[in-house]
Amino acid sequence: MPIRGKRKGKNKDKDKLLKKKSTKTEETAVERAKANASLWEARLEITELSRIEYRDTSLRLAKTNEDLRKQQYKMEKDTMSVLSYLKKQDQEKDNMIEKLKQQLNETKEKAQEEKEILEQKYSEQINELEGRFYQKSKEIGMIQTELKTIKQFQKRKIQVEKELDDVIAQGLNHTGQLKENLRNTERKHQETLRKLENRFFKEKHRLEQEAEKKVIMLAERAHHEAVVQLNSAGRAVFKENVSLQKALDYHLKEADALQKQSAKLLESKTSLLYQKEINDLLIKEKVMQLTQQKSQIQNLQKKVVSLETALSCLTREFETEVLKQKQEAMVNNQSDQIEIYKLRNLLQKKNREMNRVKKLAKNILDERTEVESFFLDALHQVKQEIAFNRLHYKKMAQAAFNLKMREAYAGRTEYPKIRTFDGREHSTNSVDQDLKEASKWTDIQGNVDIGDLTWEQKEKVLRLLFAKMNGFGPRDESKLQDQTFITQQVPISDSSHELVISNIQKGSHESDMVRSL
Repeated sequence: MPIRGKRKGKNKDKDKLLKKKSTKTEETAVERAKANASLWEARLEITELSRIEYRDTSLRLAKTNEDLRKQQYKMEKDTMSVLSYLKKQDQEKDNMIEKLKQQLNETKEKAQEEKEILEQKYSEQINELEGRFYQKSKEIGMIQTELKTIKQFQKRKIQVEKELDDVIAQGLNHTGQLKENLRNTERKHQETLRKLENRFFKEKHRLEQEAEKKVIMLAERAHHEAVVQLNSAGRAVFKENVSLQKALDYHLKEADALQKQSAKLLESKTSLLYQKEINDLLIKEKVMQLTQQKSQIQNLQKKVVSLETALSCLTREFETEVLKQKQEAMVNNQSDQIEIYKLRNLLQKKNREMNRVKKLAKNILDERTEVESFFLDALHQVKQEIAFNRLHYKKMAQAAFNLKMREAYAGRTEYPKIRTFDGREHSTNSVDQDLKEASKWTDIQGNVDIGDLTWEQKEKVLRLLFAKMNGFGPRDESKLQDQTFITQQVPISDSSHELVISNIQKGSHESDMVRSL
């Protein structure tokens, strides 16, 4: 009995436990249902929040697209203004180059006109000085001839009275004095002629140097002004190019920033799509309620995609247009730089040609002055040879005449004919008559060696060459006032022939300078 009672008690306990377990399971099911409901409510709230956020992002994308359109329009407007400004600057540069060309041509014309005026002025001054020189030389010659005629007339009057009485003693003393006077007057005449010639050539050389210096200064001033103007224009063009390059860099940076912003928007879009897919997996059972919203969202997505594609196309077109405009601007700038480089090369060539012409003119002037100095030295040497040979000839002739007179006085020979040594005008047997024969061109044919000529003939040849070199015709011999020349090779008349001819022939070979002409 007690065992059965125990079994019944155990069964009752089991029932109570089962009842408790069932109540517990019911409570857990309710709790699970509540938890599931709260979970689904949370999911619903999350989806609602995601929908609201997605709507806000779509509105924000639309606003950003509108802002991008405005920025694109503004950038296109800015690029058009920049291009118009660049074209305007190119036109101004072309105008500046044309003005510089005109100024350069004007300066060249002015320099040429001033050069011609200076050349004409100095040529007139040179002609005037030459005319004065010839006039003074004529006056000096006339004065000398008048003095000679007066002295010769007075001395002739005294000498005719005493010539037959005192032939030996007084004749010698008188002829010595006359010879000294004649030598002094001729020396003074030669010195005055030499001084006038030196003064004329120095003045001519000085005037030529001043004219050349003025022309060089004017050319350098015009060249310097043209170079300064070209350099200032080049600097202005370079500064404008630098400023335009900075503006272009700024616009490119803005375009890069916009591209980065669009990339960020694309990344945010992809993240939103990923979240949307997660939310779609979570709310598959209640997706029917959100079909309309989903369709709207899909339409918005399509619009966003179309806007993005349109924006990408517009950005590509804008970038290509900017590149084309940059290339055109670069090509235009390169063409302008090539033209400027050509103009500079042309200027340098012209300057080199002008410098070459100046150097040639200077070389010609230097060679001309060297030739003139050579001719002057040759004339001076010929004059010295003439004076020396004349003095030697007169001494030898007078010595021969005195020897004949002494022999005749001793009774060994007859008295010779009376000879004069002072150059009297009416003398029938004067030494000057022998000397004048040296200047005559007798028995001379073609292909004559200059060494075979007399010193007087060499002097005539040199003077003729010098006159032709200076552009003057040969002077008339009738205008030369009583110019006597010393002979070396003409035979001497009468008593002095045998003693003097050998000494004169020796003097014909003493000048290497004249023979080398």
